[in-house]
Amino acid sequence: MEKTFFMIKPDGVQRGLIGHVLHRIERRGFTIERLEMRQATPELLRQHYAALVDKPFFPEIEEYMTSGLVLVGVMVGNRAISSWRTMMGATNPKDALPGTIRGDYGQAPGESGGIFNVVHGSDSTESAKKEITLWFGQDSF
Repeated sequence: MEKTFFMIKPDGVQRGLIGHVLHRIERRGFTIERLEMRQATPELLRQHYAALVDKPFFPEIEEYMTSGLVLVGVMVGNRAISSWRTMMGATNPKDALPGTIRGDYGQAPGESGGIFNVVHGSDSTESAKKEITLWFGQDSF
């Protein structure tokens, strides 16, 4: 069994998509091991998105991710990381296929340029361990 970190981002929480996303996770056969509503802090986001902090678009990410509550969780199941990434769809909703979370619920860039892609998931076992530990503490993985 594999663990992965997942997040429903502020746009997903604000638009009332939590139940839709959690239903897809459970329908796929994954077990939700941890689940918590949080307000992301700039400090936490700088650690979570450490590889992006020096990018010119990071302030936009930080503003978006602190604009409201997020739902963070840990799901467990066979091939949880790759399956969840497939379920999420392409990062940019305009490229995400129908039937994926981002394809069905994401919002492509508008005039402001922001991408609202509803969810996040770890991209590897190493990232899952790092993100689960960051959001839930040292003994969580």
